[in-house]
Amino acid sequence: MPEDDAPTQWLRLNLGGDEPDEERTVGANERTVDDNERPVDEDERPVDEDERTVDVKKRTVGEKKRTVDVGAWRRWGGREWTAVISFLIGAITVTTFFAIGAWQRRWIADDGLIVLRTLRNLFAGNGPVFNAGERVEANTSTAWTYLLWFWAWVTDGQLEYVALWVALVLSVSAVPIAMYGTARLLRRRLGGITGDGYTLLLPLGPIIYIALPPARDFATSGLENGLCIFWAAVLWCLLISWCRRPSGADATRAGSAATLFLAFWAGLAPLVRPELTVIGGIALVLVFLAPQSWKMRVGIVVVAAILPVGYQIFRMGYYALLVPNPAVAKDASGSKWHQGFLYLANLFGPYTLLLPVVLALVAGILLAVGVRARKLSPTRPEPASQAPRSMRARLAAWSRRLQTPGAVVTAMVLAGFIVGLYWLRQGGDFMHGRVLLTPLFVMLLPLMVIPVTIPVRGVAAAFRRTRRPAPANTDGAPANADSAPADTDGAPANADSAPADTDGALANADGAPADADGAPADTDGALRARRTRLQLVGSTVLAAMWITTIAWAAIVHEDVLPNAGIDIGRSGIVDERRFYVTNMGIENPVTAKDYLDYPRMKAMVEDIAQYQKEGGVLIASFDYDQWYIARLPASTPQDKRHLTVFFLNLGMTSMNAPLNVRVIDQMGLAYPIAAHTERLDDGRIGHDKVLPTEWVVAEAGAVPRAPILPGFLDEDVVRQAQVALTCPATRDRIASYEAPWTWQRFKSNLIQSFTFTDYRIDRNPEYEIEHCGLTMPPRIHPR
Repeated sequence: MPEDDAPTQWLRLNLGGDEPDEERTVGANERTVDDNERPVDEDERPVDEDERTVDVKKRTVGEKKRTVDVGAWRRWGGREWTAVISFLIGAITVTTFFAIGAWQRRWIADDGLIVLRTLRNLFAGNGPVFNAGERVEANTSTAWTYLLWFWAWVTDGQLEYVALWVALVLSVSAVPIAMYGTARLLRRRLGGITGDGYTLLLPLGPIIYIALPPARDFATSGLENGLCIFWAAVLWCLLISWCRRPSGADATRAGSAATLFLAFWAGLAPLVRPELTVIGGIALVLVFLAPQSWKMRVGIVVVAAILPVGYQIFRMGYYALLVPNPAVAKDASGSKWHQGFLYLANLFGPYTLLLPVVLALVAGILLAVGVRARKLSPTRPEPASQAPRSMRARLAAWSRRLQTPGAVVTAMVLAGFIVGLYWLRQGGDFMHGRVLLTPLFVMLLPLMVIPVTIPVRGVAAAFRRTRRPAPANTDGAPANADSAPADTDGAPANADSAPADTDGALANADGAPADADGAPADTDGALRARRTRLQLVGSTVLAAMWITTIAWAAIVHEDVLPNAGIDIGRSGIVDERRFYVTNMGIENPVTAKDYLDYPRMKAMVEDIAQYQKEGGVLIASFDYDQWYIARLPASTPQDKRHLTVFFLNLGMTSMNAPLNVRVIDQMGLAYPIAAHTERLDDGRIGHDKVLPTEWVVAEAGAVPRAPILPGFLDEDVVRQAQVALTCPATRDRIASYEAPWTWQRFKSNLIQSFTFTDYRIDRNPEYEIEHCGLTMPPRIHPR
């Protein structure tokens, strides 16, 4: 067998010895191995070359045993270095631009400060809670919470900067990791359709992603966006590696361990963010249904489920819910399609995002056509005709097709699309672009790099017009001297001196004449010419789209929403970073102290110092420099005098308040009573639950009568809320997170979590009293 060409050497160096050859000799009962399909015969599946016994009779003459050649890079030529250097330049350049752009826009969002309050309670020994003494899970991403806790414990750094750097590192690292996975996917595309060209691996998906200002905003926001795309990028690389490995009976010990780690990583999906369960679940189904032993399938289930299932049991027994509390507060199962499409337009409109998305779609189609064209090589034998197979054989073949690059690409794109569709149904978010960034990143994974190949052989012949050969006679003999075309000297050509076609269309490799029908016996030259033309056209189009994408990115990368930072607008969507930068006058707000320049915050800190011992409820006023206080009765014991801050912006208030001050919000992110109210149909997205302040005054036990009660509150509503809070189901829910956590409470919460997740309270206490069948208190001020 001749020495490997350059692309194959580069492929083997990077993949290792467990990858099957692309075009190895196969047995009579086996199909040719192509780019997307594995051999049908289970006994002939490719296996680890270092461990199997080689049947030399089935090898092509002169074929050498495949091994890992760690020094192959020393023999690299122009083709290898072109692909590798172009990839490295693209990856380093894009990653550098992303890092610089993210650092220039560094900040910690108000919502990004929420998780830091939980970390403070963890370090203080209060447990994974937002307010001491209340078992409420105020953070959507469990993995993000404990990842930050770990690095804060290791570094002992200021929490805000720990969150900033962890988010930045994960966000920036996700880009080259995703690009590497796509480069591995395209290994067999090196050389292009003809197989002998020079291939440039150019970044496309990362340019589209990092050009969006929200992508750079949420790279350091303190939220889990960086973790989400990092998890997706690593999953992508693991899946690409998995689809190249032998499995089932041919799996090696190292390969089995890698598959189990893939299952473990995919199983982290619900802990990273609940909606990512779609992506992790599809990946797990793909791996589980691919050829595996049943022992291996059991192992896949165990390693994938051990952490998420274990934590889910803890969540149910500790927090008494099936989902994080913010999922209840935002009604994650709700439906607001109209608002969702407004959110989509809010992301696509300012940046003309439809243009690069269409270009990426066209690029994907061209690459798929290129894969199909490369399979049409005349050097590959046609699959032998097979008799109809049994259902079991067809299922086995279908299972094998799941472990192919095509199946992995389809699965990831489909998963990203489903997650994006979920957010459209949910109504999106109030933060511009935030929740659509991860599904966009996932759908761009197969196009993180694109191959632009320049063929080097047969380019001139591919576009040269050739003469049509003279037809053969009915007996299949070549034309005689009387009917043969003249040669270059003008002399007639006899049968022995017939001119040869410049592309080899008249004679085959052995010099045989055309067949009996007069058709050329060798079509290899013509097919090669067509493939070369297709390669040139495809590469030209891909290069033009790549340049267009760069030009688009250069134009829109600094665009902003109209009135960003000044007006939220009717849609309720806001450029969160610019809003806070504008209202605080700080270009890079990172710490909680930076947020003291936000309206009401300095006044809140002063009032906390004044009323902390006295207790009561601090209520924001319409004056930016003042807070109302709902005082506790004079008879309240000192150990029961707790101060509560009731405000919408949960992060900045909680991080600027001591841990012995209770901080809750009307949306319900950290306050179950508000979380269990019904979603307002016309409310602002992400803020469409608004609990009346009277409920908080009633629950805190503050004085319900004027003149001690702030004048804008209704005394009758406070009294009604006091009665509504005695509803048996509501009392059970309050006890589930306030009562001491005992073994009995754990078992009770475990059972009640199924009903508490869907439990709802009417925000109007008068209606809630009627719903619970309680006695309506007499009105203080008759209507």
